[in-house]
Amino acid sequence: MKIICIGRNYSEHAKELGNEIPEKPVIFIKPDTAVLKGNDFYIPEFSDDVHYELEVVVKISKGGKYIQKETAPKHYEEIGLGIDFTARGLQSELKSKGLPWELAKGFDGSAVVGSFYKKENFNLESLHFSLLKNKERVQDGNTKDMIFTIDDIIAFVSQYFTLRVGDLIFTGTPKGVGKVAEDDILEAYLEDQKVLDIRIL
Repeated sequence: MKIICIGRNYSEHAKELGNEIPEKPVIFIKPDTAVLKGNDFYIPEFSDDVHYELEVVVKISKGGKYIQKETAPKHYEEIGLGIDFTARGLQSELKSKGLPWELAKGFDGSAVVGSFYKKENFNLESLHFSLLKNKERVQDGNTKDMIFTIDDIIAFVSQYFTLRVGDLIFTGTPKGVGKVAEDDILEAYLEDQKVLDIRIL
């Protein structure tokens, strides 16, 4: 199982970090060891500047290579929410040197993955999701604001990587990302349903 992540897929988020709006999907990968076990996230010893990034996550149900956008919906049946934890200071340092981001994005526990739900229960073209930190809403997103749709992403990614059953795609985060601190509680909502509850330690 691989975790494929899309960066800068919401224009307002790209702007808040001072990045250009991409013409093609920005791709990075997390290893399977990045998946958080349980509901407790421990801030890593190498960073005191870890940020939450709430994202819609797609689970691949049918593998493929060179998938066309028109047939992409046949390759996933379920969606959910996840959090891409990012060691922001380390990421900035690596980017400034022209180096890859993996140390800042792929560390153990950096990928929170919640439960998955049948996609037919949702309007994927206008899917609302949000994140509360200590009961305060900090991220409020909708898939209609994606630069690249889920089907766009699957078609693009599969040109380079063969997709396999069980692969996860994190589809990008809206604006509002921010730092976590010890004792924070993060709660994620898919439409009006709470689907994630994470404690920061």
